[in-house]
Amino acid sequence: MTVKHKYNGKGYQSRKNQDSGMSKELLVVLYRDMLRIRRIEEVIESRYHEDEMKTPIHLVMGHEAVSVGSCSALKKEDLIYCSHRTHGHYLAKGGSLKKMLSELYCRANGCAGSRGGSMHLLDKSVGMAGSSAIVAGAVPIATGAALSFQLKRQDRVVVAYLGDAATEEGACWEAVNFAVLKKLPVIFFCENNFFSVCSPLEVRQPPNVEIYRKAEGFGLPSVQVDGTVVMDVYEATQEAVARARRGDGPTFIEALTYRWRGHGGAGDDSASGYRDPEEVRHWEQHCPVNGFYDYLIKMNLYSEAERDLADKEIMEEIKEAFEFAISSPNPEEKDLYTHVYSQ
Repeated sequence: MTVKHKYNGKGYQSRKNQDSGMSKELLVVLYRDMLRIRRIEEVIESRYHEDEMKTPIHLVMGHEAVSVGSCSALKKEDLIYCSHRTHGHYLAKGGSLKKMLSELYCRANGCAGSRGGSMHLLDKSVGMAGSSAIVAGAVPIATGAALSFQLKRQDRVVVAYLGDAATEEGACWEAVNFAVLKKLPVIFFCENNFFSVCSPLEVRQPPNVEIYRKAEGFGLPSVQVDGTVVMDVYEATQEAVARARRGDGPTFIEALTYRWRGHGGAGDDSASGYRDPEEVRHWEQHCPVNGFYDYLIKMNLYSEAERDLADKEIMEEIKEAFEFAISSPNPEEKDLYTHVYSQ
């Protein structure tokens, strides 16, 4: 077995004797939201071969704790900007599953009106302000949104989600530098899953140089968290949000996580040779959803019966949402030039 990118966290063992200060209700909501995202992604994957979802997909299995932990620390009016792996953040921010699936099926009532697809989900009603498949493309835009909040004296925060490859783009660090200089209410949230498409981190960045340490050099608080532990992610984001609301400026968070599936599409593409399939199995043993469930059981905060009920309710919601999306209307030719601008 060749596991180049090993899980080095402690999981929920580090939380065993800690009082998190989080209520039982919050913890259960965090778990249910993670389970919901996992089940939705599983069904999307299982149906993608039908070739009715006319959009490339980028599944978030393995990233659930990152999406839920960070978005749960935000208010509805706070904004998030994403890159290409959008499903988890959109759902965790309160996005409509029906609208999301309609978008994947390219229906007129999709959250982006069939124009965005999986990589470009947009829903201003829940603060999903935009997403870009351009590496680091959304980071400067998110920083500009934070500047507008500051100038308007609005009590709102922006989160710019980026991958590890985004930290290889000048636009990322230019935005970080500007945000620090102006003390903007923005959180730069790096989901480090060690791969950019099929290129591992070690062929793209110098060895033994941690991303969050790079960010520290720009003069802002920067932390690295275990991206499989939703409580760690939630607490780090909550602290960063509080700092931004106080007017103390931006924070950089690096969450170490792992995508279980291929960069795009359905299934695991490890057999293509860019990573050992055993590495995926290694990370699956540190499942963010199952690990949190085991923790809740040990702490007598949840039960198997409650989990089974939640699972049933989620699967019923998914079934209904797929039926809604498939039966929704296709775009019409008259809408072709709507939202299209030229100079």
